[in-house]
Parts: sequence; structure tokens; C-alpha cells
Amino acid sequence: MEMTCIGTQQQSAATARRTRDNLLQQMEEHLRAFLSAEHELWAAVNERAVGAVDALSELVAAGGKRIRPAFCIAGYLAAGGEAHDGAVVAAAAALEMLHASALIHDDIIDASSHRRGLPTVHTRHSALHRHHRWQGESRRFGEGVALLVGDLALVYSEQLMAPVPAAAGAVWHRLRSELMIGQYMDMSAAAEFNVDPQLSRWIALAKSGHYTIHRPLALGAGAAGRPDLAPAFERYGEAVGEAFQLRDDLLDAFGDSAATGKPAGLDFSQHKMTLLLGWAMQRDPRIHHMITTPGHTPEEVRRRLLDTGVPDDVEKHIAALVDQGSTAIAGAPIAPVWREELTTMAERVAYRTS
Repeated sequence: MEMTCIGTQQQSAATARRTRDNLLQQMEEHLRAFLSAEHELWAAVNERAVGAVDALSELVAAGGKRIRPAFCIAGYLAAGGEAHDGAVVAAAAALEMLHASALIHDDIIDASSHRRGLPTVHTRHSALHRHHRWQGESRRFGEGVALLVGDLALVYSEQLMAPVPAAAGAVWHRLRSELMIGQYMDMSAAAEFNVDPQLSRWIALAKSGHYTIHRPLALGAGAAGRPDLAPAFERYGEAVGEAFQLRDDLLDAFGDSAATGKPAGLDFSQHKMTLLLGWAMQRDPRIHHMITTPGHTPEEVRRRLLDTGVPDDVEKHIAALVDQGSTAIAGAPIAPVWREELTTMAERVAYRTS
């Protein structure tokens, strides 16, 4: 009897994952069809008009982890949503399009040259401008194009949300404004570059904890008509989202750019006041000088960070946050299979290598 029960649970978990993955695949197809239709629409207006759509399509087609759509769909299914409801596919697609907008703008802010293994939108268009020897300044042209492409993605994200029940609207609006405010605070903290772990943690929650995990889960639950799950998803999402951001900090400092698809050490060059750097500078103020004074290589900063012992402490904190998230979801009024799956998803994002 016990073996039969275990087998049934495993089968149920496999079925849940297949359902989620099938909806994720539907989202991919929805995005492709949407962008293809936009290409056709603007190609009929003018052959040059498709440039912005194609730049966006290239970024979306390059892949990515699709973390936000995955959590949105998981929240929807955990809330008892129907597997054949197109509303959650639309919500997931809107989240991924919003993320594309954020990435394009973030790459301008960070002066990043690559994203998902490809030249960033502003880098590619600056190079195009130089190649053709067009009028004006190449850098301004590339950044201007990227701003517009990012804005276009923001507009498209709203269009994609249209079929989603109005009950999810409040979460969607808060998610978007929170992302923008978090980005602004991130820029301000980088400019000031003062050690303030409390501010760094708030930025991490706004830009990652809420935006990446908590709000997508709540959006999915809202689409399924279960706003009562919001408190449990908030506790889980904040903990797992902070773990996600701390892993991001470690990958930026010590990761392989070939695996992450973007340059390493951007947090150093852009003076990002991450939790990792904030904690390290509390222990060794010389790190602040090394980052803000020319002549120090990223490798020197990495060695100094390791000497503080902070990376090891961050790993311990990540493990504690995963446990915290798992505890939060353990008491949620959802099917046991989704408690198990959300625990697995927490471990996957917290211990990823790219």
C-alpha cells in the first residue's frame, strides 16, 4: 500500500510538471505568433518599420530562463486553475515581454555589451550606425533605438495582458511600478555607493523578490481566482526571491560569462550596491576604494571579497532563505504536489549556475 501511495505521488508530481511545461510551451508559441503578426503589420506600412519589432523578437528568441512565467503558471496551477485556460498563457507571455523591456533598458543603464550570448540592442545598433557611417553619434543612436525597443516591449506587455481576468490587474500594476521604482533606487544607490545593507535588501526585494517570484505567483493565483493565496506566496516569494538575487550577485562576481551570457563583474564596474558588496565593505572598507578607484582589476576585487569570508556567508544565507521559503509554502492551502514542486523550484533558482 505504501509503495502504491509513493508511486501515485510521483506520478502526480510528473503530471504537474508536464502541465506546467506544456503551458510554458504554449506561452513560447504565443509570443512567437504575436511578434510575427506585429512584424507583418509593420512591414506592410514600411520596410524600415520592422526594425524595432525584429530587435525585440531576436532577444525573446534567444531564450532565457523564463523564471517569471514559470512561477506565474505554477501559482495558477497551485491555485486550481484549469490546464486549458488561455488567460494564464497570456499572463505568462506578458511577464516575459515585460522582462524583455527591463533587460533592454537595464543593459543601457549598465553599459552591458552582451545579453543571452548576443550583442545587446544598443550595442548592435551602435555598431550598425558606425558601419553605415550615418549622421550623428553612434552611441546615442544605439541607446535611443534600445530605449524605443524597450518601450515597445512595455506596450506589448500590456496588450498581452488584455485577456487576463481583471482580478489580477492590481498585482500586475503593482509589479510594474515596483520594478521601475526598484530600478531607480538601484541607480541612486550605485551613484551614492554608500554601505547600506538595509537599502540593498529593499532594492533586492523590489527588483527580484517581488518581481521575479512573489508577484508572478500572485498574478497566477489571481488569474485562477484565488487571491487568498497572496500572503503565503508573499512569504515564500520574498525569501526565495532574495535567495535568487544573492545567487545573481555571486554569479556576477564569480561566474563564467560564457555560462551567464553576459559580461562578468558588471556590479563592480557599475558600482552596484548589492548585498554581497555591502556586507563585504562592512568588513573591509578597502573594497570600496578598490571599486571606485581606477587601476584595480576585477580579479583583485574578487580575491579581496573571498578574503572577507562574505561569499561563504552568503551561501549559508541562501540556504536559510530556501528553508524559509519552503516552510512558508508548506502551510499554504494548495495541493501537496504543488508544495513539493514549489520547494523544488526554490532550490532550482537559488542554486542555478547561470
